[in-house]
Amino acid sequence: MRVALIGATGNAGSRVLKELTDRGHHVTGIVRHPENVPVSDLVSAAGTDGTQASLADAVRGHDAVVSSVKFLSLDPDVLVPAILDSGVKRYLVVGGAGSLIGLKGVKEYDEPDFPPPAKPNSVRGGYLLDLLMETDGLDWTYISPSRMFVPGERTGVFRYGKDHMLFDENGRSGISFEDFAIALADELENPKHIRQRFTVGY
Repeated sequence: MRVALIGATGNAGSRVLKELTDRGHHVTGIVRHPENVPVSDLVSAAGTDGTQASLADAVRGHDAVVSSVKFLSLDPDVLVPAILDSGVKRYLVVGGAGSLIGLKGVKEYDEPDFPPPAKPNSVRGGYLLDLLMETDGLDWTYISPSRMFVPGERTGVFRYGKDHMLFDENGRSGISFEDFAIALADELENPKHIRQRFTVGY
């Protein structure tokens, strides 16, 4: 496939880029600084200034688009219309964990002990999910990581969930960038969650 990857040089985006190219997909890394994209036979770079027209132009002509950017860095009210304008129907989001339902039965970012510095970005991620649910014309999938989304190993061994945060037997909620990238690439190649959110964790 030809995949447009918005945010290809970030922590998650760079792992998604590697996973997709390791599987033979052609990826266009769409970033504000295209000189930072590791160009190769399977990777090209495209710059964007973050406007709707610029994003739509960069995404147009691909088979699918993946966004892997901080929600505060790219307004969902710009991002989603840009993808619609591009004509690309398949859209996958590196989502957030804050909008998952935690042990207290509410969204993580609504719990009183949720870290205040993280809340604005998490709430914006929840808004993006709500916006997609109300948007026609996109075959979207929103993939939420577990609470601890960190560098680690590519094990290929993890669990799937839907709207509730996953915890292991020790009460920890985590997934590596590398294993998350596997889940995203699997969903791209064999869609099972069209117009749905799912989560992955150990």
